[in-house]
Amino acid sequence: MSEQDPRADAADASAAAGTAVRQTYPQPLLPRNLRNWMMVWYRNYMVWKKLAIPSMIGNLADPMIYLFGLGLGLGLMVGQVDGVSYIAFLAAGTTASSVMMSASFESMYSAFSRMHVQRTWEAIMHAPLTLGDVVLGEIAWAASKAVLSGLAIMLVAGALGYAQMPGALLALPVIVLAGIAFAALAMIVTALAPSYDFFMFYQTLVMTPMLLLSGVFFPLEQLPEGVQAATEALPLAHAVALIRPLMLGRPVDDAGLHLAVLAVYAVAALVVCLVLLRRRLLR
Repeated sequence: MSEQDPRADAADASAAAGTAVRQTYPQPLLPRNLRNWMMVWYRNYMVWKKLAIPSMIGNLADPMIYLFGLGLGLGLMVGQVDGVSYIAFLAAGTTASSVMMSASFESMYSAFSRMHVQRTWEAIMHAPLTLGDVVLGEIAWAASKAVLSGLAIMLVAGALGYAQMPGALLALPVIVLAGIAFAALAMIVTALAPSYDFFMFYQTLVMTPMLLLSGVFFPLEQLPEGVQAATEALPLAHAVALIRPLMLGRPVDDAGLHLAVLAVYAVAALVVCLVLLRRRLLR
């Protein structure tokens, strides 16, 4: 009897591994329980903790440059905006924009690495976790980093007198909700991305216009009426509309509407990214 070809054994093993993976993915999309997705969050936290300081510096450098570069430089020419100094006006907008940036980059570049390059998601789903557990844990982790970034800028602004403390801390729930919404939106892009280069389209065509048109750098009233109407569909505009008055110690107009828009973005984007990721991982 002839000895079996080792290449046949390898092919059989590969086919068996592929079958095991395919049997892992066709699971319910929704998380099984709270503990499962929290373990995904905790896993990412333990990895991040090893490089926490350079990671925080990277997340805070860009918004801080905007805050002090534009706030102190351009602020000398602009003077007051909406009844406050320009740097105080900008501080609230920068807090909201830092939430968008931090949550989006974590959900795109870092999550894509874990999903596609390192295949960490595949390894996790060989445990009794669903795709929903993994995705919700990833979004929660991205939102956590966004909260850390937004809170840091808020505290710096408060220490320098550009935010009304401790009342500004009332904006924390808004920051959490905005972080979830932006993380879920970016996860849709991750589900569609064939490579890291794909994220440039989202940064250039979505994030940059949103940053410029959502009231971060100047009041929305300065825009033409048609553009003002278009900004009502932008999640960052609603985040700024909530965070700015809270940081400046002012009443919030239409708070329920702004919160509802952010909540709709968060829930709808979560559902869409789950569907897209299930299709991608089953191919």
